[in-house]
Amino acid sequence: MKLLVLLVFVTAIHAKHEKYSGWKSFYVKPVNNDQLLKLTSRIPEFHLDFISKAAVNREGIVLVEPQYQNDFLRFLAKEKICHRIHSEDLKEQFDIDDQKIEVRNLATRSINGGRLPYDNYQTLDVIYEYIDQIAEDYPEIVTLVSSSKSFQGRPLKYLKISKDKFSSNKPVIYIDAGIHAREWITIPTVTYAIHKLVENVTEPDLLDNFDWILFPVVNPDGYVFSYERDKMWRKTRSLKDWSITSFLCRGVDGNRNFDFMWNTVGADDDKCSPIYAGTEPFSESETRTVGDIIDEHIDRMVLFITVHSFGSMILYPWGHNGSLSNNAFSLHTVGIDMANAINKLSLPNFPNYVVGNSMLTIGYGASGASDDYAHFRGVPLTYTFELPGFEDEDDESNEFTQGFYLDPKYIHQVCVETWAAFVTGARRAGELYGKKNL
Repeated sequence: MKLLVLLVFVTAIHAKHEKYSGWKSFYVKPVNNDQLLKLTSRIPEFHLDFISKAAVNREGIVLVEPQYQNDFLRFLAKEKICHRIHSEDLKEQFDIDDQKIEVRNLATRSINGGRLPYDNYQTLDVIYEYIDQIAEDYPEIVTLVSSSKSFQGRPLKYLKISKDKFSSNKPVIYIDAGIHAREWITIPTVTYAIHKLVENVTEPDLLDNFDWILFPVVNPDGYVFSYERDKMWRKTRSLKDWSITSFLCRGVDGNRNFDFMWNTVGADDDKCSPIYAGTEPFSESETRTVGDIIDEHIDRMVLFITVHSFGSMILYPWGHNGSLSNNAFSLHTVGIDMANAINKLSLPNFPNYVVGNSMLTIGYGASGASDDYAHFRGVPLTYTFELPGFEDEDDESNEFTQGFYLDPKYIHQVCVETWAAFVTGARRAGELYGKKNL
């Protein structure tokens, strides 16, 4: 029966991802800041889509549409930027990725004993079932919040985890994931954090000393669309009017929609752009929900982490112009501590994390980002995590390096090492800013 199901699935996905037929992806590696800046400055011209961010002496992976490939390769040759092919045809590789995920899914279709398995990417229904179950099983410390809805009517669910139901003056730690729909690996890191705070408590001081807000899927509409229809979908699925353009080019980049330096750099007015900033700040219910959480808890929030992929980076404000905030020293040193916690547990085929200002590290600015907004509102430590996704360039023995999603067998590893960073970040935030509200 499983073989029959798999055959039906393979037939169904054969026609999927057709829009990416002929697209290619490339590894690119700038060796100095000049090359990095030249590379990122061509993002609008060549419609480049970096699924793994490049940095100086750090390979990135960029998707290129057929009509721009020749010009892009000529540009790389002219600027002497090191590059090599990642995938000759995105559609074919997406089909392979889907089959690998489904093969693993056949063995783990449901939650086992109420616990979420960390050996595959889960549907939104499975993730939400887990969140609901946790709130039901641990009412003394867990509160489920789902008062707001996405554009398509899905509940925006997050958990408040606290020994005293947020009634004390404990510092608040906030972590979210899934604001970019296609970044599937981010979501398990937050559900695993829920697991570690509630089900498998090995660091009791984290509940003794902090209150937690964990928001595993900020963009559920986009996640479902990416999971079921378009693997590279990034935005929300909102529709602002019934024009043909709006209908064909739905959604907003949630991480360009926050009310700080909105739509000034690294964003787009074009509705069809993957970095479309929206009609105004907080035009999306998803980003308004995050903004409301920040506003409600700003007096006690000491650490804000939004989890993205890929790149093995910990980035901090200001991302719109590369300047450093007045809190830059603490941001950098705590970032280093979190990166060290990850690197100690990381596998040899994952690159070490780099830590730095967002714009200076990746070579381009982005306005309206959530970490900048949270820092602007007064959260002292705010970070964007870019999780690991690919093996390092010298190890070409494993075929999954050609894919676009980290092989599911590595999900648990990423969760464990990222949790170590969350633990370190929370403790350091408590040391530095635990009396912020007093």
